[in-house]
Amino acid sequence: MDRLTSLSAFVQVIESGGFSAAARRLDMSTTAVSNHIRNLENHLGARLLNRTTRRVAPTDVGRTYYERCRRILAELDEADQAAGLLQSTVRGRLRLYVGVHIVPFIAPVVVEFLRRHPEASIDLNAGEREVDLIDEGLDLAIRAVHPSDGNFIIRRLATWHHVLCCAPSYIERHGLPTRLEDLAHHNCLRFSLYPFGDEWQFIGPGETQVSVKVGGNLVSNNATTILETARAGEGILLAASFLGLADDLGTGRLVRLLPDHRPIDFAINATYPTRHHLSSKVRAFLDLAAEHISRHRQELIQE
Repeated sequence: MDRLTSLSAFVQVIESGGFSAAARRLDMSTTAVSNHIRNLENHLGARLLNRTTRRVAPTDVGRTYYERCRRILAELDEADQAAGLLQSTVRGRLRLYVGVHIVPFIAPVVVEFLRRHPEASIDLNAGEREVDLIDEGLDLAIRAVHPSDGNFIIRRLATWHHVLCCAPSYIERHGLPTRLEDLAHHNCLRFSLYPFGDEWQFIGPGETQVSVKVGGNLVSNNATTILETARAGEGILLAASFLGLADDLGTGRLVRLLPDHRPIDFAINATYPTRHHLSSKVRAFLDLAAEHISRHRQELIQE
C-alpha cells in the first residue's frame, strides 16, 4: 500500500467533504480514492469515515487520525520546500473567480502574471455568486466578502476607501446635501453589488457607524455606467476610490459630499482551500497581487 498517497487521499476527502471532490483535487478517479481509504481502514482495523448519500464525515477515530495525518503532510511539504525538492517553475492553468467590481484592479496582475510565467495560463470568471472552490475546481477566489464555509484560508490583499461624491452640476440643480438624512431625498446612483443594498453605511462623528436608506433612478452592477452617470450630473455616487475617481476629484469634475461622514471601508480578500497544499502558481499570483497593491496603494487609500 502506498501509505503517503493513501494519507493524502484521506485528508483530502475530509477537507473536500466527499470522494468526488477529493478525486478532482488529487487528479485521480473516485474509485482510486475509495480504494485508498479502504486500504487504510483495513490496515488500521478501524472505520475512519461515515458515508451517507449526501456527505462524508469522520468517525471519532477518523477525526483523530485526520489531525495527525494533516500535520504529517504539512511537515513533509515544509521539509520538501526546505530541501529544494519542490518544482519551482510556475506552470499549468490557474482557475480564478473574481468579483465583478474587482476585475479592473486585478486585470493588471493577470497581465503581469502571464508575462512572467509563459508556461502558465489563467481561466478567469467574474461574478458575485457564492462559489464552492472545491466542487468547482477553483484554485483561488478574490472578492470583497468572506466565504460562508470557514474551512478556507483567507488572505486580505488590500483595504480600500469609498467616496461619496457628485458632479457640481448636480448640486446646482438639486442643492447640496448637508446632513446624512438628506441623501434619502436625493437621486442616489446605486451599485447593485454593494454588500448592504440600499442602506449606505458610514462612520459618523464620534466614530459611530450610521446608515441611510437611499433610492434613485439607476441601479446597476456595472461601475462604469454608474460613474459616467454621476459625471454627467445625474445623481450622487458612492464608489470605491480606485475606480478612476482620483482624476475626477482632483480636477473638480466630481466633488466630495458630507465630509463628517466617512463611508465604511471594504477589503479585497483572496480565498483558497488549504495552506499546505498551496501550489506554486497560486502562491506566485498572490505574491504578484501583493506587489501590485504595494505599488498602487495610494489609489486604494485615496482620501
